[in-house]
Amino acid sequence: MPITPRNLVRHELIGLKVRVKKSKNPSQVGLKGRVVWETYRTLHVETEKGEKIIPKDIAVFVFTLPDGVKVEVDGKLLVGRPEDRIKKKFPKW
Repeated sequence: MPITPRNLVRHELIGLKVRVKKSKNPSQVGLKGRVVWETYRTLHVETEKGEKIIPKDIAVFVFTLPDGVKVEVDGKLLVGRPEDRIKKKFPKW
């Protein structure tokens, strides 16, 4: 199944380009790179300055899909094991 804005939260995030739009930690705002790993509560992003670990629940992310479409996602929707997001019901999605 191709990744679309509608199914992004149920899809694999590793390999996607990402930018932190908002965060409770001001030093993370504007951080951008490629998602290299994902855990229950964090995204590991490879930036120009090395790998950064960003907590999902305190940030708003903008993902760039392979076709160039940008999708804004509240990190609270992403909290959970990646394999469990497939089964999770989302109010907005």
